[in-house]
Amino acid sequence: MPSKEVDPNGLAAKQPGSKLDANKPAILQGVLQYFPRALLEIGRVSTIGAKKYSWKGWESVPDGINRYGDALARHLLAGAIEGPYDVDTGLLHDSQVAWNALARLELILKEKDND
Repeated sequence: MPSKEVDPNGLAAKQPGSKLDANKPAILQGVLQYFPRALLEIGRVSTIGAKKYSWKGWESVPDGINRYGDALARHLLAGAIEGPYDVDTGLLHDSQVAWNALARLELILKEKDND
């Protein structure tokens, strides 16, 4: 089966200067360079969560899609009521909203992949 990968400049795969990355996601430019501070904060949330629970334990939480959605909503409400910082972690509630949104999305995408 021929490869669907193509060079964005129309170069053949074996031609010098070819890079078969047309239509591939721009992870460095479109994620890491767009959101460096936000991703660092999400890393802090992950670290605190792993110390409280376990690394990657969130992936096997029963009914995780709904439960991380609920956690996201609780942090939205807590931010509105208590102020921007979580008294337990010292982190922004918005950082925890983002982490829970990513966890929920990851579980949704994994479920979709398994269908």
